[in-house]
Amino acid sequence: MRVLITGITGFVGSHMAEYALAQGAEVCGACRWRSNTENIATLRSSLRIIEADLRDQSSVQEMLATTQPDLIFHLAGQSQVMTSWHAPAETLQTNVIGQVHLLEAIRQRGGKFPMVLVVGSSEEYGLVEERDLPVTEDHQLQPLSPYAVSKVSQDLLAYQYFRSYGIPCIRARAFNHDGPRRGEVFVTSAFARQIAEIEQGLREPVILVGNLNARRDYTDVRDIVRGYWLLLEKGVPGEVYNLCSGRSHAIREILDFFLAQSKVKKIEVREDPTRLRPSDLPNLFGSAERIRAATGWVPTIPFEQTLLDVLNYWRERVKAEG
Repeated sequence: MRVLITGITGFVGSHMAEYALAQGAEVCGACRWRSNTENIATLRSSLRIIEADLRDQSSVQEMLATTQPDLIFHLAGQSQVMTSWHAPAETLQTNVIGQVHLLEAIRQRGGKFPMVLVVGSSEEYGLVEERDLPVTEDHQLQPLSPYAVSKVSQDLLAYQYFRSYGIPCIRARAFNHDGPRRGEVFVTSAFARQIAEIEQGLREPVILVGNLNARRDYTDVRDIVRGYWLLLEKGVPGEVYNLCSGRSHAIREILDFFLAQSKVKKIEVREDPTRLRPSDLPNLFGSAERIRAATGWVPTIPFEQTLLDVLNYWRERVKAEG
């Protein structure tokens, strides 16, 4: 089984590579030439890395001709909501046009199509009222950020290429997921890195925060990539599946957990206006009944373990950085 992972050097991509290798797959990874390969440093000898830019159609065609995959996990893209507010055009270009190039390259090659997992986001649901929780896959899509708009577009493109050309695309809408190697712009890593730096005496005992009242549905990334694998094994082409825990946690709960774990007990919490989103939801959690029925998938890693692993990852990294 030959697997192609776009965005393999990223947070989810690196965990997807670990899982695929553990399943005995031959793993090829696509990344841009300037990508930071730190996340896959320990895996490099087991991977086949291909330089490719999804925004360049000829580059994507060459990537497919070189790898000839059976399964494609499409994880590449601009993944930050806050960044999308500042760079909406670049977000749409990277996420939407990049996927068009991938699907067109698959269509033009012909023959037996590979199974393709297109990874969306709970951000696609956007405006969700409390009465609509938990969110199911049938909920109306009402995106509230340029990032969310790009993910809706990717989602619908996958469906269109399945219906129009028979490319077996499966769509996944993952809710928040965390674990080791999560980028520091995301809330759990932002908190964890600040705690680690305070413990090392690299910053004053003040932690900067955004909206602490928002509640989100969190799952460990290692459970998420297992779910992605199961979807390409047992999911229905053309269908869409939520991946989520089915319950929400307040951002304040996450902060309190990290503060309780900190070796420095007196830390001031200070709001940073730059960490607030132009639009945000008070609460969001989903239903994973569809993926459970199709594949048997359920999350197994406790949220507290995920947070502790994130904190210890940043403690080791900050210590190494000096």
